[in-house]
Amino acid sequence: MDVRYVVATIHLLTFGLGFSACWMRATALRRLKDQDGVKDVLFADNLWGLAALLWILTGLWRAFGGLEKGSDYYLHNTAFIIKMSLFVIIFALEMKPMITIMKWRIRNRKGLSTDVSVAPSLARTTYIQLILVIFIVAMATAMARGVLY
Repeated sequence: MDVRYVVATIHLLTFGLGFSACWMRATALRRLKDQDGVKDVLFADNLWGLAALLWILTGLWRAFGGLEKGSDYYLHNTAFIIKMSLFVIIFALEMKPMITIMKWRIRNRKGLSTDVSVAPSLARTTYIQLILVIFIVAMATAMARGVLY
């Protein structure tokens, strides 16, 4: 089986995982009222992190690992540059949720209660990330069709 095919398939299927995980985390954060719902947030956050890892690894491999059109194509493709800019924005937006949820994980492991008062703000951030993921897919489609090259 062709490695390019497998890596591309994983990269594309990760959209389903990432979109679902992002939606799950936003919903879990929006519903979070007390300590009981923290586990749902942590589970969804694990899936969101897994999707991010898969996207980054397979994306870098495809763009710069000699599997696809070559790095010169990607680095001179406006759709790719927009796509990566959106990724950077998502990553920047992720800083507060990531740090906060990491603190929640530590407190949860120690059996301590968690202050969930920031959950609505984190939910809004996650919904924004979800919208940006959709725009990333639009740019990926533009790349595949040669739009904005």
